[in-house]
Amino acid sequence: MAIQTTGVENHGGLLRIWFMYKGKRFREVLGVPDTPKNRRMAAELRSSIVYGIKTGNFNYAAQFPQSKNLAKLGIVQKSITLQELADKWLDLKEMEIAKNTITLYRSYIAVCVGIMGANRLVASVNHEMALDLRKELLTGYQIVIRGQNPKRVKKGRAVRTVNGYLSCLAAMFNFAEKNCYIEKSPFSGISPLKKSRAEPDPLTKDEYLRLVHASPSLQIKNIWQLAISTGLRHGELGALAWEDIDTKEWTAKITRNIAVSGHFTPPKTESSIRVIKLNDSAIEALQSQMALTKMRSPISVKVHLREYGKTRTDECTFVFSPKVSAKNKAAGDWYSPGSIASTWNYGLKKAGLRHRRAYETRHTFACWALSAGVNPNFIANQMGHNSAQMVYNVYGKWMTENNSDQMSIMNAGFNQNAPNMPQAKIA
Repeated sequence: MAIQTTGVENHGGLLRIWFMYKGKRFREVLGVPDTPKNRRMAAELRSSIVYGIKTGNFNYAAQFPQSKNLAKLGIVQKSITLQELADKWLDLKEMEIAKNTITLYRSYIAVCVGIMGANRLVASVNHEMALDLRKELLTGYQIVIRGQNPKRVKKGRAVRTVNGYLSCLAAMFNFAEKNCYIEKSPFSGISPLKKSRAEPDPLTKDEYLRLVHASPSLQIKNIWQLAISTGLRHGELGALAWEDIDTKEWTAKITRNIAVSGHFTPPKTESSIRVIKLNDSAIEALQSQMALTKMRSPISVKVHLREYGKTRTDECTFVFSPKVSAKNKAAGDWYSPGSIASTWNYGLKKAGLRHRRAYETRHTFACWALSAGVNPNFIANQMGHNSAQMVYNVYGKWMTENNSDQMSIMNAGFNQNAPNMPQAKIA
C-alpha cells in the first residue's frame, strides 16, 4: 500500500505534487514511479517548495523550467545562457554609464560568469547558487591571469569588493526578470555584507619627511609633495597638465582624470570639476617640477565625457611624466593611478614605513588641514566634495581634537566684538 503524504499523489503511475502558489493550486508531474522511497523524496521536495513560497524565495521557472504552468503565470521562458545575458545587458548598459564604469562592470561580470559557468541557463540559477557565488568571491582564490605566477594568486576579496560584484550581478538579473527571462531574480533579498568603516590612516609629519627623502628621484618626491599638499585623487594627479596651472594666481583647474583602465574621463563627480587654491608646499613642488616637464611638447588626449559617445580633445603638457626618468623608450607620457600606487609602495618600503593604501595621501591632506583649523567647507571644495558633510563623516575625529583651539578663537572674538548692553532707563 502506498504511503499517504500530503501534497503527493499518483498520476498514471508517476508521482505528482501539488502546492498553493499565488492563491492557486498548481500540480507538477515529477516523472518518477510511485515507490515508498520516491514518495518520501517527493514530500521533501514539496516541503522545500512550500517553504520557498512562504519566504518569498521560490522561483517557479528555476524549479520547473519545462513546466506548462509557466505560461499560465505569464512567464515567457526564454532559453538564454549567463554569457548571452551578460553580453545583452552590458551592450544596453553602455549607453547610460561612463566608459570607466562599463569597463569595471565588464570585469565584474566576467569574473562572476566565470565562476557560475558561462553556458549555464539563466533560469537555472537559484537563490542558493547566488549565496554560493558570494561565498566563493569572499573566500575563494582569485582567477589566475595568463602569465601570472600561481604562487602569487590571492585568496579572497575585501567585503567592499564583493558587494560591488554582487550589486552589479543583481542589476543584471533584475534586467532578466523585467524582460521575462526569469520569474524572479535569485539575488532578491540578498543584503550587502556588513563592513566596518576604515578609519583614515594619515602620515605623520615625520613619516612624510621619511617618504619624500626615500624618493628615488626628484619627480617622485614632487609627486608625493603635491599629492599630500592638495588632496588630489591619483587619477587627477596623473592627468594634471601645465595648461591647468595658473602660475600667477597659483590655482589649478581639475577637469580630467585617468581611469584605472587607462583612458581619460572627467573627474569622479560633477563637484570634482573644480579650481583649487595651491598652498606654499604645493607651489614649491610645482616650481621644482617646472624644470623637468614644463617645456616638453604638448600631447593631444581624448577625454571620454559622461554622455555616451561624446569626447573632447585636450592639449596636455603633463606635469608628471615617466619619460623624465625612464631608462627605456617604452615609458608612457603620463602616470596611471596604478603606477603612482607602485611608487608609493616602493617609497614606504624604502623608508621603513608600515604599509598603507596610496589613497592615504588624500586622507593626510584632509587630516592635516583640519588639525591646522582650516574651514571644513574649504577643505570639501578643495577635495571635490559637493558639501562638507563628507568631511564631517570621515574626519570628525580630527575636528574634535581642535575644540580647545576653537574655544580660544571664539573667546577672543566674543571679547573683542561683544556689543554694549542697552542701559535701563531711569524713570
